[in-house]
Amino acid sequence: EVQLVESGGGLVQPGGSLRLSCAVSGFTFGSYDMSWVRQAPGKGPEWVSAISSPASTYYADSVKGRFTISRDNAKNTLYLQMNSLKSEDTAVYYCARVGPLFYDYWGQGTQVTVSS
Repeated sequence: EVQLVESGGGLVQPGGSLRLSCAVSGFTFGSYDMSWVRQAPGKGPEWVSAISSPASTYYADSVKGRFTISRDNAKNTLYLQMNSLKSEDTAVYYCARVGPLFYDYWGQGTQVTVSS
């Protein structure tokens, strides 16, 4: 059974940092590209970042220079290091597996709230 489990969200002040993790199981992690997608209250999903396998990285303009995506294939874990957080980064963050056509598996999400 494929599982993706996010962790690391929370409440942080503007300018702060968080590191999200996504632990995966049930498939060969190193064989798949992975993404982070977020959804803010009242808005649609927004792609944040992606990482291929091996490890080419891609970022939305809104997070470029502040967020860093990485992966540890030995630990079956995807990461998102988020620095210089802004209130507009407040959202539920999901990790997703990139399938043949689009995202085929998603985690349950982790809430990130940026507020003073």
